[in-house]
Amino acid sequence: MDAPVLVERDGGVLVVTLNRPDKLNSFNEAMHAALRDALDVAETDATVRALLVTGAGRGFCAGQDLGDRVASDDGTPPDLTQTIEANYNPLIRRLKALPKPVICAVNGVAAGAGANIALACDIVLAGESAKFIQAFSKIGLVPDSGGTWSLPQLVGLARAKALAMLATPVPARQAEDWGMIWKAVPDTDLMAEARKLASSLAEAPTFGLGLIKQAMEAATDNTLDAQLDLERDLQGRAGRSPDYREGVAAFMAKRPPAFTGKAPEGETS
Repeated sequence: MDAPVLVERDGGVLVVTLNRPDKLNSFNEAMHAALRDALDVAETDATVRALLVTGAGRGFCAGQDLGDRVASDDGTPPDLTQTIEANYNPLIRRLKALPKPVICAVNGVAAGAGANIALACDIVLAGESAKFIQAFSKIGLVPDSGGTWSLPQLVGLARAKALAMLATPVPARQAEDWGMIWKAVPDTDLMAEARKLASSLAEAPTFGLGLIKQAMEAATDNTLDAQLDLERDLQGRAGRSPDYREGVAAFMAKRPPAFTGKAPEGETS
């Protein structure tokens, strides 16, 4: 049996590929467990400077494998709260909290939780044939995996409610135009573009990029005063980092910088 998640090292990039192509990479327990293991590597291995997530075959991810969540023989419905609490919520929290850039390359359909996992990543590229679908309402469910939080942030409340209630597919180019994703690219260029972007970020001052991510995520709930204070504190940490020292030295010497992504002395990255 093929591994439900493929993990590859490409320089400083950890490439994670959802690998149930016959099921449009829909999630079952084995895929969740394998993805948790991959994220353990991304979090703890200092040589991993960026994470790239994509899907095998003709689709990125169709969300939950409904065959894993059917009623029992006695008609008792499945406990979807347990599924979300044990699997999807921790996954979204880890992607958001990872102090390294997370790039998502969406090939084909991204539906249900698959769409919202993609939108939880920092930078999303999509092939032109890709579509994002909030498919939950078709089976009487509510968007999860952060969908009710991320969609209004990205496209506004009016569009978010319509997308959630109507389950209307959003093609990649429209998703780019609406600000839902970073960029739509030709299908044939998707992985080359994504790997190039991920490699570029992996060579960047990734400690500082992690702080940028932290600041942007906090801005949703902070007042302006609180955000100004956070910027001050994060800038203080960034200014103590080896990458800041290297960046200034390289600028002054008119040479390319060699960033390491290391945290300031006494801090963990």
